[in-house]
Amino acid sequence: MGIADQFKDKAQELADQAKQQQKKAGGRRDERHDRASDADEQRADRAARPAGQSGVRERAQGASDQARERFDR
Repeated sequence: MGIADQFKDKAQELADQAKQQQKKAGGRRDERHDRASDADEQRADRAARPAGQSGVRERAQGASDQARERFDR
C-alpha cells in the first residue's frame, strides 16, 4: 500500500466519522427542540389559568381524595 492510498483511506475514515457526528448532533438538536416546545406549551397552560390557582385546586383535590381513602380503610 502506497502513501497515497493511506491518505485516501484516512480521508475516507475522517469523512465517515464526520457524518456519524452530524447524525448524532442532529438527533440532539431534535430533542432540544421537542423539550423547548413542551416547555412553551406548559407556560401557555399556566398563563391561561386564573391567577392564584396554578395547581392549588388540583393539590386540594388530591389531598381530599387521600383523606377519603384513609377514612374508608
